[in-house]
Amino acid sequence: MALPLDSSAITHGIQLAVAPVFLLTAVSGMIGAVAGRLARIIDRARVVEDRARESSDPAFLARATGELAELRQRGRLANGCIALLTTCAFLIGLTIIVLFLGQTTAVRINVVAVGCFLLGVLCFLLALLCFLMETVMATRLLDFHLLR
Repeated sequence: MALPLDSSAITHGIQLAVAPVFLLTAVSGMIGAVAGRLARIIDRARVVEDRARESSDPAFLARATGELAELRQRGRLANGCIALLTTCAFLIGLTIIVLFLGQTTAVRINVVAVGCFLLGVLCFLLALLCFLMETVMATRLLDFHLLR
């Protein structure tokens, strides 16, 4: 089945589909930032584990265990944030495809495009909350170390 292609419809479809691409730029920047934070969390956990293996001081071991628990929670938040951002990017990609197809073919699936876009934005907002929680935990951990 041949699809009639109208150049003005294709141009308009590309214009519509390009708008969500700007969100993809923000998502990629966030993934880079969170991945860097996750790498630092893992590095710190390795240092604390190595020091704990070498120590026999019960007070130090208790502090190390507490810090490792905090680092584990921060790692989970960072992983959740990356998962949400990846889901967001996938949904925005689907939005772009659906918008383009909706404009260039007779298939009307705009409801799908709206749903994908809104779910993508929701995932982005939830990722931002995870990021905020992780940074608050990191700051709290920093404050805890200053008291010791």
